[in-house]
Amino acid sequence: MGVEMAIPKKERWTYADYAAFTPPDTVGFEVIRGELIVAPAPKPKHQWVSGELFSQIRAFVMQHDLGRIFLAPLDVILDANQLNPVNIVQPDLLFISKARLNIVTDTHVKGAPDLMVEILSDSSTRRDRVQKMNLYAEYGVTDYWIVDADAQTLEAFHLSEDVPRLAATHSEGDVFRPEMFKGLDIQLADVWYPEDQGDLEK
Repeated sequence: MGVEMAIPKKERWTYADYAAFTPPDTVGFEVIRGELIVAPAPKPKHQWVSGELFSQIRAFVMQHDLGRIFLAPLDVILDANQLNPVNIVQPDLLFISKARLNIVTDTHVKGAPDLMVEILSDSSTRRDRVQKMNLYAEYGVTDYWIVDADAQTLEAFHLSEDVPRLAATHSEGDVFRPEMFKGLDIQLADVWYPEDQGDLEK
């Protein structure tokens, strides 16, 4: 049986508040512009898709010594240069290039990764598509992927321009060739949940 946590009432959460409240390696807690966001644990399909994407990207990143890719839960403090940071997120996947690995500390990431990946859930669709996209663009994330495990789609956005730009949309059995990983072919047919694979053949 899980232990219920009493959430303190605060008008504006900071990283200090968050760190004092949440246990280490806790998934499901984020702070966006000072608001504490609590989400349920991911479903099996979500976790499968996250793991398969991670496996394909990690093998390529390690082979070519490009940097580091991480899985949630890992705190990313986007405004770490502020006295009282109020934007702490846990993207499903994140990539940091070799030249920028100094932002990785023993406990968290201080600043914007090069790539953030969010896998949609019932409770996160609007937050991932609107709040987080705007937040990531504001703090210097250059690439953002949104994955819909139910619809079997992947959308890749560039955030380094004046407005987010949709660079690619892929679905079902497509091969996704990310611009930031030249030479990598992500086989989306291998990413989707096995129990959904029959949908690709319809």
